[in-house]
Amino acid sequence: MAKTKSAGATKLGRDSLPKYLGVKLYDGQKTKPGMIIIRQRGTKFLPGKNVKRGRDDTLYALKEGVVRFQTKRIRRFDRSQRLAKVVNVE
Repeated sequence: MAKTKSAGATKLGRDSLPKYLGVKLYDGQKTKPGMIIIRQRGTKFLPGKNVKRGRDDTLYALKEGVVRFQTKRIRRFDRSQRLAKVVNVE
């Protein structure tokens, strides 16, 4: 039997990096094409005019303009409703 414990047996130091989600450009701020407006998981914010949704639900601008937020009532397929936040670039 060994007298000393073998090296490399620690269970610390394996935490994942933060994902830096959230709103990157706020209402009234100027944007250029391709700039990220919101990083999100799921569709908490919906894309509106001149805004596209990426593969990871990120919202980004298609044209140069000013970011605008609005609240819209969305009707689902089962006829229930929810308030949705829509992002536009004007």
